[in-house]
Amino acid sequence: MIALRFAVPLALASVLGPVLFVWSDSRAVPAESGNVQTVGVMTMVPATRPYLRELPGRIAPTRIAEVRARVPGVVMVRTFEQGSEVAAGDVLYKLDPAPYEVELSATQAALEKAMAVLEQETRQAQRMEALVATRAASQAQAEAASAAARQAKADVAARKADVARASLNLDYTTIRAPIGGRIGRALITEGALVGQGEATHLATIQQISAVYADFTQSVAEMHQLRRALASGDLESAGPEAAKVRLVLDNGEAYAHDGKLLFSDSTVDPGTGQVTLRAEFPNPAGDLLPGMYVRVQIVQGIDPDALAVPQQAVRRNDAGMSEVFVLRDDNRAVVQPIRLGRVIHGNWLIEEGLKPGDRVVVDGFQKFVAGDRVAPQPWQAERRADAR
Repeated sequence: MIALRFAVPLALASVLGPVLFVWSDSRAVPAESGNVQTVGVMTMVPATRPYLRELPGRIAPTRIAEVRARVPGVVMVRTFEQGSEVAAGDVLYKLDPAPYEVELSATQAALEKAMAVLEQETRQAQRMEALVATRAASQAQAEAASAAARQAKADVAARKADVARASLNLDYTTIRAPIGGRIGRALITEGALVGQGEATHLATIQQISAVYADFTQSVAEMHQLRRALASGDLESAGPEAAKVRLVLDNGEAYAHDGKLLFSDSTVDPGTGQVTLRAEFPNPAGDLLPGMYVRVQIVQGIDPDALAVPQQAVRRNDAGMSEVFVLRDDNRAVVQPIRLGRVIHGNWLIEEGLKPGDRVVVDGFQKFVAGDRVAPQPWQAERRADAR
């Protein structure tokens, strides 16, 4: 490459001034300007970072019970407020008890009759035994009297069971809450006939003082995680691995941490995913069944992770990820990278960067690849101004 200085007409020189041209490949191009632009740069330093996974999930109640009519009857009274908290055993509905009171009275009368017969047959059996001893009655007569007494005793037991059944049915006309929790809307109004041929659904109670978050993870990802732990690329997160956090649908973090309960032992053949469940306290009732959430779970620790802010990563025409890296002479060059996951607004770098690399974070509009720049340390609080 040869630098040559050419003479130019005086009038043109007064406008352009002296111009230095560089001769390269038979084409003259202007030399690099001396105006070096300032950019924000961060140096890659390994750090310990959690292997944090954020997975979609749904809230489910820890306990749910459908209140149903156990005997047929007409609803006389509804005693609960819809959407209120109820305790186990609270009266929710009352059915018309009159038919069951009549049935109970009838079974009690039948029991009294059976007890009278038992008493008579017992005395008759005792007399026959005495007559057999004096040979005034035959052994066959004594055995018949004894059998009649036993039959009368069995009949008394059957009548007692009828009384218990009638008493239980009468008690079922008062419908109580099987569990404590928040009761939903009333599905039946006063005057409705329920339990005729089926156990009519009257209301639903859900226990949400603590709730479950059910979420899924792909089997391939779980296997990749286990391989990384086995090879030492990741370290076990220890007891903290059992803790999980929630991110609500508005992006806010839920105030209470939860605990991981279990991972399902079967894989959904349609999606190739397994279901996991975590439990969270819900003292204020902010989490409602069916609510969409994102679950964050720490599954391991990367002891020497490299990460860059999301704004430092660019996409090329092929859709691949890349960053600008500064060489020793402060010239910016493009460096392809392979991204991992996002943690707290930073991309984890799986491939393409090494400790000590200087990555441009802001000021991209000031230069192009190959330019010399003036680096200065990038500060996180300057992100809003740099965009």
